[in-house]
Amino acid sequence: MAQVKKGAIVTGASRGIGKEVALRLAKDGFAVVVNYAGNAAKAQEVVSEIEVAGGYAVAVQADITSEKDVKRLFVEALEALGQIDVVVHCAGAMELFPIANADAAAFDRVIATNLRGAFLMLGQAATHVTSGGRIIAFSTSVVAKSFPNYGAYIAAKSGVEGMVHVLANELRGRNVTVNAVAPGPTGTDLFLHGKTDAQIEQLAKLSPLERIGQPSDIAGVVSFLAGPDGGWINSQVLRANGGFA
Repeated sequence: MAQVKKGAIVTGASRGIGKEVALRLAKDGFAVVVNYAGNAAKAQEVVSEIEVAGGYAVAVQADITSEKDVKRLFVEALEALGQIDVVVHCAGAMELFPIANADAAAFDRVIATNLRGAFLMLGQAATHVTSGGRIIAFSTSVVAKSFPNYGAYIAAKSGVEGMVHVLANELRGRNVTVNAVAPGPTGTDLFLHGKTDAQIEQLAKLSPLERIGQPSDIAGVVSFLAGPDGGWINSQVLRANGGFA
């Protein structure tokens, strides 16, 4: 493909917030690499939706916990897009359990997906993103709540926020911004799974706006950070949560 658009990589883009981010960036004029871990059919649906709307996208499988896969993701993205201007790292997993008597293997899984994956993605993004580019990681507004059973998840996402600040400083002089978006409760299949209507209503009431966020709410924040009006925002964590925390 001849380079006619800015290029963006979105991880975890086959569903949920990542899917909505990919669709929004395509609408904003980006050519998009739709990264997915295992569901090729869902990723191709996102690609098709972008193409039907007149955009350009390609699906690339990669396990973001694998250093080899992450390096390949960027190689294939460069081949497909010509250049990488924006990297949005949405991929993650939520596994909840108490700290007391927890299985260390469960802790390792949470850290591998949510912290190691971010470390690998941020490192490759820092190497490949063009001047004027944007690197956007995902944290969570739960870091301010200290809910029971969220210990490992909060530890991982707090680490992501720390790396965002450090990487912003490491890229001094490169004209590349590094930020994080930290959603509150958001109406994705992953979030809604296993929750009763009463539980969802209770969580909605934690925000002064008294509703659950939608993936489009979060995608709009990413669009701002990736777009021309977000160029002066750097080394920040935007808590997109309706006042949840």
